[in-house]
Amino acid sequence: MGTARPAEVTRTARPARITVPWVRARKVSDHADPLVMVTAYDAPGARIADDAGVDMILVGDSLAMVVLGYEDTLSVTVEDMAHHVAAVARAKPSALVVGDLPWMSYHVSTEETVRNAAQLVRAGAQCVKLEGGRKRLAMIEALVDAEIPVMGHLGLTPQSMHAMGGFRVQAKESEAALALVADAKALAHAGCFAIVLEGVPDEVARMVTDAVDVPTIGIGAGPHCDGQVLVYHDLLGLEDRTPAKFVRRYADLKAASVAAMSDFVVDVRSRAFPDHTESYHLNAEQAEALSLYGAAPVD
Repeated sequence: MGTARPAEVTRTARPARITVPWVRARKVSDHADPLVMVTAYDAPGARIADDAGVDMILVGDSLAMVVLGYEDTLSVTVEDMAHHVAAVARAKPSALVVGDLPWMSYHVSTEETVRNAAQLVRAGAQCVKLEGGRKRLAMIEALVDAEIPVMGHLGLTPQSMHAMGGFRVQAKESEAALALVADAKALAHAGCFAIVLEGVPDEVARMVTDAVDVPTIGIGAGPHCDGQVLVYHDLLGLEDRTPAKFVRRYADLKAASVAAMSDFVVDVRSRAFPDHTESYHLNAEQAEALSLYGAAPVD
């Protein structure tokens, strides 16, 4: 659940519609408010996130695990992502809609990368996110050249889980930390407008944040980033999996939903639902007319 927060938070002006340039300019070191991003995968989730005032909605490949029931993110396809991006976009949120490029959608060629990113943009994304450091520069540059804004993702990159040996904190050694900083600089130079930092020590995230002039968005990267992101189902307590250390659950909607559904089951089986007020009725004249044909009497 949540913890105590300051009673008042000073907020800078937020536009009616969040854009990539607006996000690009949000560095905390320049006295901007920290950015807030959450995942969402459908229109109701997008409306909830937008009504809460988030800056960005990430239609993440995490939908593979929290929505589609897979064990990891590797099974989700571009078509899956486009389907869910479109659902989010139909809610017409004021938040920036970020479409996640899934595994193997940006690894083969620059042409295929642009084509796959364009599919997400056509579905309603205003930008795309991809994982990886300097090895992705050609793909990033091709996307930027095609005028498709790109968000980077460094540190623990779930699509590389097999190469990393699982979901492990990254950049724990000084050499790896310096390589991460170099990767971040390269992504910013290639045109990424923001960079997600996942699963890295807070000291390293702070180094990266200080080293680049684009905002960093942390998830398991400590408090020194320019923003934070959490998965919708983790934040609201809808997910059964044991949460990672960095997850703060602000509600327990799984338990509340099960309790509500259980009440419905009891009411149906006891015939307490539906009652008179939850049913439609004929007027007296029509009820009387039907009674002439042997219909059951109407209350």
